[in-house]
Amino acid sequence: MSLAHSDTDMNLADRSVVVVGSGFGGLSTACYLADAGADVTVVEKNDQLGGRASVLERDGFRFDMGPSWYLMPDVFERFFGHFGRRPDDYYELEHLDPHYKIFFKDGDDVTVTADREETKATFEEYEPGAGAALDAYLEEAEETYEIGMEHFVYTDRPRFRDYVDLDVFRHARGLTFLGSMQGHVEEYFDHPKLQQIMQYTLVFLGGSPKNTPALYNLMSHVDFNLGVHYPEEGMGGVVDGIVEMSRELGVEFRTDSEVESILGSAGNFRVETADGFLRADFVVSDADYAHTEQELLPPQSRQYDADYWKSRTYAPSAFLLYLGVEGDVDPLAHHTLVLPSDWNDHFDEIFEAPAWPDDPAYYLCVPSETDDSVAPEGHSNLFALVPIAPGLDDGPATRERYRDLVLDDIAENTGVDLRDRIVVEERFCVSDFADRYNSIEGTALGLAHTLRQTGPLRPGHRSSEVPGLYFTGSFTTPGIGVPMCLISGQHTADAVVEDYGE
Repeated sequence: MSLAHSDTDMNLADRSVVVVGSGFGGLSTACYLADAGADVTVVEKNDQLGGRASVLERDGFRFDMGPSWYLMPDVFERFFGHFGRRPDDYYELEHLDPHYKIFFKDGDDVTVTADREETKATFEEYEPGAGAALDAYLEEAEETYEIGMEHFVYTDRPRFRDYVDLDVFRHARGLTFLGSMQGHVEEYFDHPKLQQIMQYTLVFLGGSPKNTPALYNLMSHVDFNLGVHYPEEGMGGVVDGIVEMSRELGVEFRTDSEVESILGSAGNFRVETADGFLRADFVVSDADYAHTEQELLPPQSRQYDADYWKSRTYAPSAFLLYLGVEGDVDPLAHHTLVLPSDWNDHFDEIFEAPAWPDDPAYYLCVPSETDDSVAPEGHSNLFALVPIAPGLDDGPATRERYRDLVLDDIAENTGVDLRDRIVVEERFCVSDFADRYNSIEGTALGLAHTLRQTGPLRPGHRSSEVPGLYFTGSFTTPGIGVPMCLISGQHTADAVVEDYGE
């Protein structure tokens, strides 16, 4: 059952819940459970709330350290709407135009705007008939999105038997479950650059064109039809808005309080932290699933052994440069991608033969193009993100070498030379993800969306070993990304209410 659509007054009055971790999944779960009457406390390891959506502030610059694309605005509207609120009660949105710009490393560049006809004309320049193909592709993507969201994302189906349902079979006929995104996109577009434009959103799912199911063509509907937005004060502003609403619902927060162990079961949990312990009837973990199982639970309480976690395919980690720069950085857009003409080698160096990519594909975010408050006057705020394989060694010498490689690559392929204008610089990489977020192998996102790690093949929201212990966030269904984590929080809260609601 869904809390948002329940016809029965099921509540958790006088029940206590500890939520471990304050990422979007944890914040979402906390809101739904508090709304259901529970006494909710969120315990966060770091000094900021928001998990990977942290904020870095230095010398007048403000950087979103994690997610920076505000996609799927309908999910945020639905989330806030459950509580009788709207996103604009907490932050304003600006629709970005252009959506993003792509620099190809052969000297070509493409700007994708909010004007569909303009984009179709751009596609036609590369391949006759590609404009009409784009319309057809996006029509299918919209259908996939509408069916997939309502029947397979908002409706949680954590077990295979949940799919043995006439309603599922009726709606599943409109979806492409099998095959890869690479094969699916090739059915519509021959030109490799057009294929890349249709596939770049796979970075948000932690996959590659070869290992991500064709089902995720729905991301093109998100990109082209729903549009790209920028929230007031960035993604950190979204975190602040959800935290404000959480407090209005009665949620309490403890920061700088790392959880060291979770003991007990329903009605009698003891959550040990670095500065004491909390008692709770139920526990929800938004910490990385693998960390919770391997480090916070005693062996007899674990669902999966170490071999299970070693056998998983993880989404990429990232090499990140946060840069405060003198002057402007034209012609970079708010969202800019720099892509090799053939990016297969880069994906292979993430998923097949892990290595630092010699010719990387990467993303540049320049929020100062939209928001004057993120940088001092006369300066630009920029971060560079290179997806890399999780688990790579990222010692100081490697970081220094790669920092120079990235800055050289930006200058060569975009014409923007940052090297002598940097006044603030911070780096973040594999070991930082592991240390700051207890992230297995330093993955930046969680479990990749491969065919073998989608839907019921992802770890569940309920612990099968400990009654009253639940999980939320990007390792569970529906998966990776801020909107998916918000929905994951609803699924987790639904499970608690279904199991223990009065």
